[in-house]
Amino acid sequence: MFRPLPLVLLLSGLLALSGCAALSDRVSALNSSASTLGGLVTPYKVEIIQGNVLTKEQVAALQKGQSKEQVRLILGSPLITSAFHADRWDYAFTIQRQGIAAQERRYTLSFNGDLLDKFSGDAMPSENEFVATLVSARKLEKVPELTASEAQLKAFAAANSSAAKPQLAAASATVRTDYPPLEAAPR
Repeated sequence: MFRPLPLVLLLSGLLALSGCAALSDRVSALNSSASTLGGLVTPYKVEIIQGNVLTKEQVAALQKGQSKEQVRLILGSPLITSAFHADRWDYAFTIQRQGIAAQERRYTLSFNGDLLDKFSGDAMPSENEFVATLVSARKLEKVPELTASEAQLKAFAAANSSAAKPQLAAASATVRTDYPPLEAAPR
């Protein structure tokens, strides 16, 4: 005897799932165009910084034969230490910022016992080069130079010292000194 109910349920389930995929594609396309308002406005994306920032100066300070503690003082703690490779330290750094290409750098150190044996990895930027990549996307306005003549400084000091004395006297007159002890006296 042929029962069509399981076949009907199977076909309706497959039809529903295929409709979900098509609907999902339409919704994601709609969300992407709505989130940018037709490409005019883009949503804020959080900067993601992960790992250890290594500079050319730090890498230059590494020497074969240094102890793990000396390397840790120069580079900081490694991002990745493996239980399976106790003599290998991996330093990784990534930064993702809106409007700037993502940066990723890796550096690997190998130890022989407690002494540094080999080290290699990506070319690291100098500290100034790294800071320049961080600041490049931001428009920095020129900071006004703060200057004051001796006469302006004396006038400021006189105006602020005479105004502060009455306030200080009034504040000290209202200070309570009869607080109870914090702990009860032993009996």
